[in-house]
Order: sequence, then C-alpha cells, then structure tokens
Amino acid sequence: MATFFHANEIAKAAVEIERKGFDFYKRVASRAQTDKTREVFEYLAEEEKKHEAIFSSLMERLGKIELPAWSTNDEYAQYLDALITSHSLFTGGLAEKYMADTDDEDTAIRMAMGFEKDTILFFMEMRELVPDSEKKAVESCIDEERLHLRRLRAMLGEQ
Repeated sequence: MATFFHANEIAKAAVEIERKGFDFYKRVASRAQTDKTREVFEYLAEEEKKHEAIFSSLMERLGKIELPAWSTNDEYAQYLDALITSHSLFTGGLAEKYMADTDDEDTAIRMAMGFEKDTILFFMEMRELVPDSEKKAVESCIDEERLHLRRLRAMLGEQ
C-alpha cells in the first residue's frame, strides 16, 4: 500500500531542520574560542533563522498540495524519512553529546559541515517535490547552504 503525504509535510521537515540548525549554531557560537569563529557561527545561526521563515511561509502556501504520483510510493516515502532521521541534527542527541564532550573548534566546524551537507541533500530532494512555482525559493536556500559549506571549509584551513 502506498504512503501518501502532502508537500507541506516536506516543508515542515525543512522548518525543523532550520530550527535545529539555529540551536546548533547558537550553542557552538557560545563555546567558540575566537571572535572570528563566534562571528561565523552567529552569522550561520541567523541564516538558519532566515531559512526557517522561508520554509514556514512555503509550508503555509503549499497547504495540502499532494505530491506528484511518483513520490507517493512506499520506497520514496521511506527514503525521505531516512534523509530526515539520518540528518546529523536528528541523530538522537549525538550532536549535543559531541559538543558537550569537546571544546575543539575543529570538531564543531566539521559537525557544521556535516549538517550543511545533510541539509543540501534534503533540500535537493525537496526541490523535486514542490510545485514549479516554489522551486526558486528552495534553490535559493540550496545555494546559500552551499556557500555556508564553502565558508566552513575555509575556516578549517585558517586554523
């Protein structure tokens, strides 16, 4: 039996990813050892807040729009669920444990890079599911997440 879900459920997951990202970046910013690192993490926290607003608005606009027929089979629904549950910020408190156990900025940066990569992958799938009229908003967030990943990578080289 096929699992049917609505486009706004995908946007709801994106909102939750951004909320958790905001919390993560605020937490690591508060533990940063240098002003420069703190500033980058504070910037990334604000970016997550901005994306949360974008996806909240998208969620409202999508309402109960059903996803395309090809996206409603059990395998695809399981795939999307796996993307969400395996996201580095949804791993049963693993990110929080790592952050509690270390003050190492390198670890925080690498964790943030994993978060950004997981988010890009989710948003790329999301882009394929939303109506054409909403793809530009998702693509814009993908581009910004790519920029975040590049910026984090550059921070590793500066240490």
